[in-house]
Amino acid sequence: MCLSAMLAATLAAMLVTGCSGGASSSSAETSSDRYAPRIRAADFGTTVDNPYFPLVPGSRWVYEGKTELGVERIVVEAAHETKTILGVTCVVVRDTVSVDGEIQEDTFDWYGQDHRGAVWYFGEDTKEYERGMVVSTTGSWEAGVDGARPGIVMPAHPKRGPPYRQEYYAGEAEDMAQVLRLRAPVSVPAGSFPNTLETKEFTPLQPGVVEHKYYARGVGLVLEVAVRGGSGRVELVEHTVNGAHKAP
Repeated sequence: MCLSAMLAATLAAMLVTGCSGGASSSSAETSSDRYAPRIRAADFGTTVDNPYFPLVPGSRWVYEGKTELGVERIVVEAAHETKTILGVTCVVVRDTVSVDGEIQEDTFDWYGQDHRGAVWYFGEDTKEYERGMVVSTTGSWEAGVDGARPGIVMPAHPKRGPPYRQEYYAGEAEDMAQVLRLRAPVSVPAGSFPNTLETKEFTPLQPGVVEHKYYARGVGLVLEVAVRGGSGRVELVEHTVNGAHKAP
């Protein structure tokens, strides 16, 4: 997903609508054999303005972190273009990752928001690079194609509770998340945020790997920290909306 993601174990069944204010009244459980969210295009709008995940066209987020290979720089841009998936008008977001100036990954993500305010993740087109050449498209998926299903990347009204699926494409993309705190203080180069939403993010495809992400109202993701199966942190260093720097 979006920037990066991580793990899971056996999870109790839950309603997608109960966790997120989702677009469906049908049961959609977190176990892979039962997860079947019902998407109705009429339940979605054409913009994404959830306060913890706002995607105003023209917005830009820049993140940096240190890796064994060098300084990682991630640039995320909300495009003015849209893509229709399962009848839903999705906002297109471009996510590029480079290390010491050399591109490593270039991804287009697709997000839609239902009328209750939950942000759904409808897929991604991702390419990994080595020495300027595409070497892999592993992880690419689109809801409704080859059994892939959308998930909720940000609940309408986040609160502590069971984990929820952010995406589902068996064996390729199975990211999950769980809300941990609603008032986590965070300081990054882009500013200080006293009341961020803290989530635990993981995937069963990488057992033992967990990261925590922190989202600030009106900004979105400001920090991600590896807490298991790795180390390091990626911080927001710049946030602009239509070319104007936005203060925290």
